[in-house]
Amino acid sequence: MFSTLIIITIIFALLFDFLNGFHDAANSIATIVSTRVLKPHWAVLWAATFNFIAFIFFHLNVATTIGTGLIDPAIVNVHLVLAALIGAITWNITTWYFGLPSSSSHALIGGLLGAAIAKAGFSPLKLAGITKVLIAIVISPLLGLVLGLLLMFITARIFFNFTPHYIDVCFRKLQFISSAFISLGHGGNDAQKTMGIIAILLFSTGTMGKHFYVPLWVILSCNFVMALGTLFGGWRIVKTMGMKITKLKPVSGCCAETASALTLFLATTLGIPVSTTHTITGSIVGVGSLHGHSAVRWGIARNIVWAWLLTIPAAGIVSAGVWWGMAKAIASPLSL
Repeated sequence: MFSTLIIITIIFALLFDFLNGFHDAANSIATIVSTRVLKPHWAVLWAATFNFIAFIFFHLNVATTIGTGLIDPAIVNVHLVLAALIGAITWNITTWYFGLPSSSSHALIGGLLGAAIAKAGFSPLKLAGITKVLIAIVISPLLGLVLGLLLMFITARIFFNFTPHYIDVCFRKLQFISSAFISLGHGGNDAQKTMGIIAILLFSTGTMGKHFYVPLWVILSCNFVMALGTLFGGWRIVKTMGMKITKLKPVSGCCAETASALTLFLATTLGIPVSTTHTITGSIVGVGSLHGHSAVRWGIARNIVWAWLLTIPAAGIVSAGVWWGMAKAIASPLSL
């Protein structure tokens, strides 16, 4: 049987999952909305569908990394997980309010690390897993940028002799496929992070046996709730992603989505919890930069990068404060 506190923590985990979909809807739909291929309400429905079915296509490598690859599972308990989730949720809501496309993934990682350090210091941290995440913070947007630029260059060469009207019609159709791919990548990588956090909660509290795994009900509920969050859409961030960084057309939108999706597929296969936000932003900058330095609004891109840099420490500080607050409230830190 689940205790009341475990049930409350699972609810918080699903709330984070909902906010992840809500916050990161822009990653899946910003390009297809800004190019006017789909109206916003149809775009979120399209993205949510592929968010939900993503579990069919990917192994749960990212969930395993989140659950067992960042901190020692031996120190995990319900209070630590709850503090981590509150830290991540707080940062997600803050960045959504200001329209900054920060990473929900890194907010969760920051929350988890912050709560773990507050409880037991630095010794429980697994440097190999954390290093993999930190490297991916740099590599994923760069790979998205390079792939976006490369795909845009190849496309421009192939379609050089075609009329603008033909190119526009062709890539309006292709954007349905590229948008579906990035939604699959988002659901495949991001939903697994919440799966991992719920699974390690159940494992650490002894409610699912001696071996770590992700129960089917956790897989289905996490993908469903993320898809539900995507349906509601974070429109403030859609505007930033789709309209403020660079001007997108169907051809550039398709290339950006495809580049981002390829990056996400690779990361999910390798079990690396990357940021969908990082990859699509890098891809958009990549396709925009083909038209010259002035085609990209670098001031907006700079603000986004600052949000990225602050995410892990900011969420970590909040979660550490929450953990200390809970420890003080029950007047016995050791019992936590």
